[in-house]
Amino acid sequence: MTTQVQPLKLAIAGLSHDHVSILADMSPDDFDVVGVYERERSTREAFKYPRSRAPEARFSDLETMLNVTRPDAVAAFGSIYEHLEVVEKCAPLGIHVMVEKPLAISVEHGDRIASLAREHGIHVLTNYETSWYPTTAHAFAVLESGAIGSARKVLVRDGHGGPIETGCRPEFLSWLTDPAFSGGGALSDFGCYGANLLTRLMQGELPVSITALSRSFKPALYPLVEDDALIVLNYEMVEGVIQASWNWPAARKDMEINGTTGFVRTLDAVTGLELTPKGDGPVSVMPAPLPSNVAGPFAHLAAVIRGDLALRPFDLSALENNVSVVRILDAARRSAALGQTVSLANRAAAESSR
Repeated sequence: MTTQVQPLKLAIAGLSHDHVSILADMSPDDFDVVGVYERERSTREAFKYPRSRAPEARFSDLETMLNVTRPDAVAAFGSIYEHLEVVEKCAPLGIHVMVEKPLAISVEHGDRIASLAREHGIHVLTNYETSWYPTTAHAFAVLESGAIGSARKVLVRDGHGGPIETGCRPEFLSWLTDPAFSGGGALSDFGCYGANLLTRLMQGELPVSITALSRSFKPALYPLVEDDALIVLNYEMVEGVIQASWNWPAARKDMEINGTTGFVRTLDAVTGLELTPKGDGPVSVMPAPLPSNVAGPFAHLAAVIRGDLALRPFDLSALENNVSVVRILDAARRSAALGQTVSLANRAAAESSR
């Protein structure tokens, strides 16, 4: 006789992030939404959430929601600045947390989140859309099989035509375009994808140095933040190039891993190209769907909490990977501001010795 696993209890912290729409894809077998916190009354009252209690499960105070609902996990859909507050409130209660990318607005926030997670024994996962692409998993599998030799040059391109142009909600734009709450513009918003993927590819190794250039092609629309960034990550034997922009003619999230004997390229979530020494030319591939416990953020979160899935430190959602992502973004911002290459290894070593 099979024992039915009860869904875990999930609470939502913040509703301003447009990615809150991914709740619609959550399986009732994984989570039941037991409460929603949002400071802004109009946003809180307008939100419709699935498989949850009656409207009285909405709260204007985060701590009150946690104490009343006692969730197993919290999914944060507020500003990046608010991620630390969510973890500060959840960690002492033993409540696991999933945030939207990136993990934190600064190295200081990221390190504090990591310290709280370790102290209280909770999981803090970071969600990226590309983590659930079958092509992402396939690209890493091709590289790690040795089919294209050793990685040498990796290119990651992410972005769209701009958050205003693509119709993001006003409550999202209010903090996404304010560096005090987002950490920056396109450099943070889309540069984090490449930093996350490269940290996974390099199995947690930090780059030796970073050189970045940020630009504002649309200062009238985005006066406080850059809308375009080029980030070059220099590893001992690998060069990573991240192109993050709010100026692409169409939305894109693609990666190309060039090895010593071939390449593998992800064109979108399900389609890729690969060229290996055994082939006559590039071959189009459509990888199989991911296993159910890694096919989406909520299934993944549930599997980790239940102990069905153990994360490696360099895995895409893992805390250690995303602390490194924050360090990479910080170095990129400093490089762009100074107009010079920044040594990340020396800074990381200095901070770890404090």
